[in-house]
Amino acid sequence: MIVEVIGEVLMPKFLSQIINEGVNKGNWQYVAGTCALMILTAVLMMAGGIGGAYFGAKASVNFATDVRRDVFSKIQSFAFANIDKFSTGSLVTRLTNDVTQIQNFVNMLLRMFLRAPGMLIGALFMAIALRPSLAVVLAVAIPVLFVVLLIIIRIGFPRFGIMQDKVDGLNSNIQENITNVRVVKSFVRRDFEIKKFRKSNGDLKHAGMSAMLVMICMQPVMTLLMNLTTVSVLWLGGRLVMNGAMPDGDLIAFITYITQILMSLIMVTMMFMFSSRAIASARRISEVLDENADITDKDALQKDRVITSGKVEFKNVGFRYYKTSEGKVLDNINLTVNPGETVGIIGSTGCGKTTLVSLIPRLYDADEGEVLVDGVNVRDYSLYHLRESVGMVLQKNVLFSGTIEDNLRWGDENATDEQIKAACESAQANLFIQSFTDGYQTELDQGGTNVSGGQKQRLCIARALLKNPKILILDDSTSAVDTATEANIRRAFKNELADSTKIIIAQRISSVIDADKIIVMDDGVITGMGTHDELLENNEEYKEIYYSQNEKKEGDR
Repeated sequence: MIVEVIGEVLMPKFLSQIINEGVNKGNWQYVAGTCALMILTAVLMMAGGIGGAYFGAKASVNFATDVRRDVFSKIQSFAFANIDKFSTGSLVTRLTNDVTQIQNFVNMLLRMFLRAPGMLIGALFMAIALRPSLAVVLAVAIPVLFVVLLIIIRIGFPRFGIMQDKVDGLNSNIQENITNVRVVKSFVRRDFEIKKFRKSNGDLKHAGMSAMLVMICMQPVMTLLMNLTTVSVLWLGGRLVMNGAMPDGDLIAFITYITQILMSLIMVTMMFMFSSRAIASARRISEVLDENADITDKDALQKDRVITSGKVEFKNVGFRYYKTSEGKVLDNINLTVNPGETVGIIGSTGCGKTTLVSLIPRLYDADEGEVLVDGVNVRDYSLYHLRESVGMVLQKNVLFSGTIEDNLRWGDENATDEQIKAACESAQANLFIQSFTDGYQTELDQGGTNVSGGQKQRLCIARALLKNPKILILDDSTSAVDTATEANIRRAFKNELADSTKIIIAQRISSVIDADKIIVMDDGVITGMGTHDELLENNEEYKEIYYSQNEKKEGDR
């Protein structure tokens, strides 16, 4: 870029010398020599321009790649509490659109930041050296130009910031609609979603036009100032030429320098204008990068310890999702699950069942009390060793695009084909997998939308079983399978995972009726604990759930 700028500044000087020393004096040999020098300068400028463009593009692309990688890595370190602060659509926008805005700005910055100021300083120096008396015009034109530029920047900055917010809103709208397209169609909300999209799209259009209007007005205003300056130079310089006080070649060179000065100021203005979008994007990306992960293992005291038995204890545990709220999601939880036990947890929706088991692998951290595994506080394990020993099938079953085998290997990437098949047989998934034409190589759509809910649940259970975890947590993960299949899965758990601690959250009592211990929860507290028969005798809430689910059977009797 330095080579290109030097060439830009020298070209008008060569031109003035051709006119003054060559054409006016009839020295055609001088003209030919200077033209050859101009051609050589132009070639060097081309090489410099191509090199500058190439390395600018390479640097900006690599910069964007690094930023995108760092943001994605940061998101992967987030705990659930951190993720809850950002919407999915917003995180996607920050990783894509916002990074692209910064990439474009860096590319422009690398090319213009040196070229525009370099050309401004070089052309200004050459113009003053060429004819100081004419440089008085610049003393008037440049301050006026600066005032106009400041006004344009002041108007344009906020508008570009608003436009970026509208891009975020549009992307969130699109992401939400496409992700939930089946729900939209099921509730016949197509027209409503189209109207909502039109509003978001229209808001972006108006914000974009408002921002672009500033750019549209800038060009003719700057052109007017450039032309007025050029006319002033021609009027003053023309009189000097006619009086013989200035060669006509110098006047042409001076006008070219004036144009370069004004063009460099326009480039600087455009750079500042586009920086508003980049600044808005950079601020949004920084929010993600500056977010402190809510859960880390940097203070863990036993990072190398591995879970061996799977004993789980809750001691006076309390938890709030919103730390400033008075009400607790979990309050004074005391519970012990011995190695190899099967424990069922049952209760009304929203009573804290999922939150309770989420504290074991530290998806959240308890606010009060402590959670122990093998007698050690979960905060003292490394996150890797802790979560590697816990198999968890969440309430919302998630599969990823790829083959069935690829998804199953999340449990153990080194599992043999026999181990994969055995896990699927235990999860009652092998038969339906083999019914597919491609078997375990069947391609799954994103989210596993091309398999049924029950099939998805069984695949997720098989994936968890492949981990051979010391602690297996099933969060209402058999709700979409029939009772006979569920019974077979429970039987497989008992035989194949006899040494593993199993915690089963369920809505149906039939899912936990054979558990060694059943926990009854209500409004964040444990209201009952015991076997099925014991709870039927002494726990009113459990009896109410049991008889409501078996009302028809009792009536038939």
